[in-house]
Amino acid sequence: MRQRVRLMVNQYEVHAVSPDGSEAGMLAFAQQKRLAFKEQVTLYTDDTKQTPVLGFKARQVLDLGATYDVFDAAGTPVGLFRKSFGASLLRSTWQLEQPGYGEMTGQERSLVVALLRRFVDWLSWLPYHFEFVIGDRPAFSVVKKWGLRDRYVVTIHDPQLDRRLVVAMAVALDALQSR
Repeated sequence: MRQRVRLMVNQYEVHAVSPDGSEAGMLAFAQQKRLAFKEQVTLYTDDTKQTPVLGFKARQVLDLGATYDVFDAAGTPVGLFRKSFGASLLRSTWQLEQPGYGEMTGQERSLVVALLRRFVDWLSWLPYHFEFVIGDRPAFSVVKKWGLRDRYVVTIHDPQLDRRLVVAMAVALDALQSR
């Protein structure tokens, strides 16, 4: 996943990667809704933004632990996620739920990087690594890579996990992380 550099809006390109590490075509294009009272991001088939495939939207207008519902193009719920406000004071922590799968917890792996990103303003660009687990099993990870543009590598460890929900969470980590 790569963030496009735009002045007034967050945009993301989601690409698949083949086993040899080469990048395949675009799977989805995401754009955060401008000037919305509730945080909202829609994912489309491509950057023409003609065909939506997925989206997430905050339930509340303003809430430090807001819940975001993830839904497909037909409006069918795919799952939800929310930031754990108390646990996120030192290290960002998210709860993610997929119907029939259970609740996953995702947290920044490095406490040192988490603290530096919070308390030293000019280090907020540091890469981070989120690990999501269900119980004691790894579910997926999101790694922000070094570079001039935000770039993320998302690895799904559990084949039963809905990839749409994982993509929505990966986009949310960038779009919502510093709010």
